[in-house]
Amino acid sequence: MGKGFFKVPEAINEPIKSYAPGTPERKAVLEAYKKMYNSSIDVPFYINGKDVTTGNTKPMSPPHDHKHIVGHYHLAEKTHVEQAITTALEARKSWSQLPWEQRAGIFLKAAELIAGPYRAKINAATMMAQSKTVHQAEIDSACEFIDFLRFNVQFMTEIYKDQPKSTSDAWNRVEYRPLEGFTYAVTPFNFTAIAGNLPSCMALMGNVVVWKPSDSQIFSAKIIMDVFKEAGVPDGVINVVFGDPKMITDTVLASPDFSGLHFTGSTFIFKELWKQIGTNIHTYKTYPRIVGETGGKDFIIAHKSAVPKQVATAISRGAFEFQGQKCSAASRAYIPSNIWEEVKNFVIEDVKSFKMGSPENLENFITAVIHEGSFDKLATYIDQAKTDSNAEIIVGGNYDKSKGYFIEPTVIVTTDPKYITMCDELFGPVITIFVYDAEKYTETLKLVNSTSDYALTGAILSTNRYAIEEATKELQDAAGNFYINDKPTGAVVGQQPFGGARASGTNDKAGSPQNLLRWVSPRLIKETFVTPTDYRYPFLG
Repeated sequence: MGKGFFKVPEAINEPIKSYAPGTPERKAVLEAYKKMYNSSIDVPFYINGKDVTTGNTKPMSPPHDHKHIVGHYHLAEKTHVEQAITTALEARKSWSQLPWEQRAGIFLKAAELIAGPYRAKINAATMMAQSKTVHQAEIDSACEFIDFLRFNVQFMTEIYKDQPKSTSDAWNRVEYRPLEGFTYAVTPFNFTAIAGNLPSCMALMGNVVVWKPSDSQIFSAKIIMDVFKEAGVPDGVINVVFGDPKMITDTVLASPDFSGLHFTGSTFIFKELWKQIGTNIHTYKTYPRIVGETGGKDFIIAHKSAVPKQVATAISRGAFEFQGQKCSAASRAYIPSNIWEEVKNFVIEDVKSFKMGSPENLENFITAVIHEGSFDKLATYIDQAKTDSNAEIIVGGNYDKSKGYFIEPTVIVTTDPKYITMCDELFGPVITIFVYDAEKYTETLKLVNSTSDYALTGAILSTNRYAIEEATKELQDAAGNFYINDKPTGAVVGQQPFGGARASGTNDKAGSPQNLLRWVSPRLIKETFVTPTDYRYPFLG
């Protein structure tokens, strides 16, 4: 029981380090990278505070050097998943009753561990395992993860402070209970911060978690668990299992105690999970919370008043940072005819200046895509664009997987606004551009709004405020995060809560109190001070 109204440290966004030549952080991350690359680790899964191994393992390799093995991870069997559920439910008895400031202290400590002693290690792991440049790793696995941990603690206190009115006769109060049962976190390969945030934000609110990371992110997921263990997360609160995703999910969703899904991944998988939960709905003790952030077909639209160099930079950064493997990455653009030639020349110049290779070479802006399946899918789309009469590749278009899964940043220009790569989510370094009649801006806005099933991010570039206002209104349902005169990527925790609607998810805004509210079940308590002793009301006379 709390003995004070405690104030937590004010959340501030973690400053981004430069990693410029000669800086200590550059030296530290390269040393950590080299040590990891030249070692081989054995990664157990984690149940009830114990490392669990099965001997049934799979190798881990950097996407930019897929023949090089940096370790193996162990695969869980169904009995292990059942054990994770059982131990989580047992841990809930104590964890759900722990005063909030004690939970806060654990995750605030985790933030400082990442900011300090774990920073080089978690960044190097993300560089190697997910082929991120040092800048992309820094803004993800260090800064964004730290921000999630710090701001979530602050958001938690803001939620707890939201209380109903009381009178002199009765005291009304709301307690924000954790969900009854256990929760399930399913996390993607592309952001270490998301992998850490999904289970930890639920645990912060008093829930217990079974966590299944992406097979392509297990190397850095181990670092996350190392941090959580050192920070003091009690045994059984966050349990991690690797293995067959269908078996793990089927086992989790079959439990009557399943109470919530926190998911980031593909739209198709999320819909299938939603359907499976619906099928099992009569099994559950409570209606499960379902939160998902899924795909995107994110857009840039430029008005005829836009500055060509600004448009080109939004394309070059928005489409190609981290090889376009961000849910928010720009993958379709609408450029007016009056500025197209300038934009085109700037984009080609940018792309040709990109250096591509291992993230260990900090001169590289582009590295590899995550795995062979992604590589093959992207190569198929590129090959089709080379043969289609209504598409032209103006820069890029080459690929090579002999050493790593390298896809050259590719810009396709199409004469068909509904061309396949204007509609399909590619999740790679490919952007398709439609050049529209500069005098048909209003019609093009309607085209942007109606082309995609997704509604995650989008951007308008213009120096004309009327055009900006028109786009803001017309595209209100087309993006959950809408950017004016900027690229459609780079949401910052506490500044731009992130999420989209339509086929892009439930729009529960990670990095805001809205998301945390999904992981509590409020209980209203009314205490009457003078209890009535007669049923009769005055109107009875």
